[in-house]
Amino acid sequence: MRLPSIAAVAAATLALLVGVPVVADAAPGQGDNLARAATATASYTSPWESVAAVNDGIDPTTSNDTVNRRWGTWPNTGEQWVLLTWPSAQTLRSADVYFFDDNGGVRLPASWRLQYWTGSAYADVSGVSGYPVAVNKYNAVNFNQVSTSRLRVVLQSGSASVGLLEVRAYASAITTTPTTPTTGWNPPANLVTPLNQVWTHQEQTYTNLYGFRNYGWDQLFANGGSINYCVRWDSSATVSAALRDRIHAALQRQFKKWMDVMVGHNGWPYQNVPVKVVGWAVRDRAQLQWSDTSVDIYVNDIRENAPQCSTPCGRFFNQSGQYPNCPGGPSHHYDMSLWLTAGFGGGAGGDWGQRIGSEYYVGALDTDNIHILLHEMGHSFGLDDFYDWTPTGVGGFLMKAGSASQITEFDAWMFRDWWRHLKNRYGY
Repeated sequence: MRLPSIAAVAAATLALLVGVPVVADAAPGQGDNLARAATATASYTSPWESVAAVNDGIDPTTSNDTVNRRWGTWPNTGEQWVLLTWPSAQTLRSADVYFFDDNGGVRLPASWRLQYWTGSAYADVSGVSGYPVAVNKYNAVNFNQVSTSRLRVVLQSGSASVGLLEVRAYASAITTTPTTPTTGWNPPANLVTPLNQVWTHQEQTYTNLYGFRNYGWDQLFANGGSINYCVRWDSSATVSAALRDRIHAALQRQFKKWMDVMVGHNGWPYQNVPVKVVGWAVRDRAQLQWSDTSVDIYVNDIRENAPQCSTPCGRFFNQSGQYPNCPGGPSHHYDMSLWLTAGFGGGAGGDWGQRIGSEYYVGALDTDNIHILLHEMGHSFGLDDFYDWTPTGVGGFLMKAGSASQITEFDAWMFRDWWRHLKNRYGY
């Protein structure tokens, strides 16, 4: 490994100490950052932001950089772009971008791509294996060499507006190394056959296994690594602020159990996936015995004979990831519903969320494993039911209803197998 000079280290340290931005002209191992010589323009720039930020060479410290200039598009959503224009044609082979994400009105894009000017039109670069979308780091893309005077970064917004902190472009390919622990795909030998059986069964029985785009995985990545919920309180019981908070906390703990099986596995990019409850739906406002404004409240909007959270804010109803008519704006959208129904036995789950009995859930708030909810969460991420068959060589497991009360090793590997098959769509 080539070490930087003592002088370079000292200069960088001094710059940090006195508050001077550290300029990073190129990625490690790269030549000149060609973006520095370009002029930046954009589809739209918030009046308080600056498109010149994207190629000023200042290396961000985090995606929520509050010190240096930023380019953002709030409140505009949809397709947004930044264009780098050179006075003459440049030979380009790679680029990396650092996304702006303030955990509010500007979030990671749902997707992005690079385009170059052919002389008469913009065309997507070819030879790209995927477009990574991650916070607090440069997202590198190699592509087949082009000669062009314009390079465009096109962002498709997800739950909010989008933005960039820095764009770099190079004449040579970027050598990338994993920044998160990875163990690859290495299930225990005794689980290889049953896991293959499960995936084959899903391929044979799911009508649109690979084309469907609203699995829990899609929702999570559209938000840049978080999930929003709305509670459908399908009961006549009252709810105090204290009970509300316990309901939220239990939901977060159960969701975390599924996310924890992914940490450090096969390039999974998140150490923690925040779960936020953004709203409650009830028949009568008097049932909710709090006056604070911590969540949106929807009253007597009945759908499926139950209180419904605002449909313009729900991803199930707006799978493009756009929420132009959501009363609170995109940050108030919800990805899933926790539907708590009085007298309901068993459970149901899908891309829309989970439905379980309200009495069962409230009675289990202090339980380590709320197993019906865990089971239904598995369905939201694509996991199958096993009512009429059992894979070879495995006994009880959570997704085989009634045979386990917690996530087992086999459940965890089935969950990871979904990531193995879908990760390419998110650039991993």
